[in-house]
Amino acid sequence: MRSFDEIFAIAAERKGGADTLNAMLEPPLGAPDLARIPDDRWLAQSTKCIFNAGFNWKVVEAMWPGFEDAFHGFDLGQCAMLNDEDIARLASDTRIVRHGGKIRSVQENAVFFGELAKEHGSVGKFIAGWPDTDYAGLLALLKKRGSRLGGNTGQYFLRFMGKDSYVLSRDVTARLIAEGVIDKEPSSKSAMAAVQNAFNTWHEQSGRSMKEISRTLAMSIG
Repeated sequence: MRSFDEIFAIAAERKGGADTLNAMLEPPLGAPDLARIPDDRWLAQSTKCIFNAGFNWKVVEAMWPGFEDAFHGFDLGQCAMLNDEDIARLASDTRIVRHGGKIRSVQENAVFFGELAKEHGSVGKFIAGWPDTDYAGLLALLKKRGSRLGGNTGQYFLRFMGKDSYVLSRDVTARLIAEGVIDKEPSSKSAMAAVQNAFNTWHEQSGRSMKEISRTLAMSIG
């Protein structure tokens, strides 16, 4: 496995130099800022990522004011109380993308986030307090306790919210394979542990955030 500096040099050569590459590496939010994000915004962004998956995100974005209205501003309490009749009604609501399974995930994730808020004070405090060195563990928790928050959906959700994170995009995965960390797209617990160990090593070498490392890996390929 190459050192981070070696991978950074590959990416810098592709992108026009170290200064240009560094300017493209935005840092994540700090823990205090994450902790201050209201619970409804976590449910809103997770919902947006779920509806974007396998669909034209521009359509979802254009319809987003309708989503906010239909789901009561993503208030956790109101969304958690959605029943089968409400979900059937929403599946015919032209303000939103009418996908029954994804609509139901809003109710299920409202319950999940409500549990996190009760256990830890708020969703933001829970996410902010999760150690970056076990980001794979956070992804596993989203997959297990959340609804439709596995795979890239959960990864992009956390990235868009500002959590220090890596996204296992096609290019990042290609670099991980090239470095011998994994031999295919990671799906098993052992493969995800290997990915986490690699990111932890590169973090120790560079002092960079997981997000900056992830972006560097991606730009060393694409």
